[in-house]
Amino acid sequence: MEEEKNKTKIDVTRILSAAVGFPIVAIVLIFGNKYVVDIVLTIVGLQAMREYLDAVSKKANPVKWISYLSCLLIATIHVIPSQYMGTVGFLALPILIVILFFQVIVTNMKTNFNDVAYTFIGICYIVFCMISMSLIRQMKDGILLIWYLILTGWGTDVFAYLIGKYFGKHKFSQVSPKKSIEGCIAGAIGAIILVIGYTYLINQNTDLSYSYLYVAVMGLILSILGQLGDFTASAIKRYVGVKDYGNIIPGHGGIIDRIDSLLFIAPFAYILLRIL
Repeated sequence: MEEEKNKTKIDVTRILSAAVGFPIVAIVLIFGNKYVVDIVLTIVGLQAMREYLDAVSKKANPVKWISYLSCLLIATIHVIPSQYMGTVGFLALPILIVILFFQVIVTNMKTNFNDVAYTFIGICYIVFCMISMSLIRQMKDGILLIWYLILTGWGTDVFAYLIGKYFGKHKFSQVSPKKSIEGCIAGAIGAIILVIGYTYLINQNTDLSYSYLYVAVMGLILSILGQLGDFTASAIKRYVGVKDYGNIIPGHGGIIDRIDSLLFIAPFAYILLRIL
């Protein structure tokens, strides 16, 4: 009986944190220019990187200086002239690999392959995914388009949490034991409903005319990817032996605990929204 009562008890702290945090996110995304958005994303990225490095340091010795330095790419992405953007993006990963293995050589292998791998994954996971968020925001109609990312990512989390809390009976994976199949399905359905409703508002109140079928399929794809991102973040936590990445957000944990799904879907959202 006690277990059933705890299962249906909603985390009030979690809801209050979301109620306070969401308006702040909205203000930055709606009213901030590209430089303000990039600076805010850089600050968030630095905190997320700190959380990631603290977690994986239990299993490896990641190269912290290049990890933090890479976060500055988020702030400078719109300082780089547009004609050089493609070249910079193409060269970024090869240059990163060269720097990391140069670190292995100059430290006489005190930095090993395991350390390089953790560092490389962290930079790809946090920096390049957050750059995708910035690029979406600065697209034509980006103020409108960025909310497809938010609605599919956080919308999935909300529906999956609420339905899973009350009706979840079948566990999805031991990677994240609290998540249920019912919750995952509800998250995807909820994301589709949200993006269709949002598209209706856009089509009715602007001169845009987005396809409902396309956004529904996009919502499904991004919701599934977002849930995969959630499981990925949980898998990393389980492997390194931490419950949360931090405690900066009451009821949620760290920054990564709150944006893990957004990080995972941002590059895919950028591509799909360019098609839209």
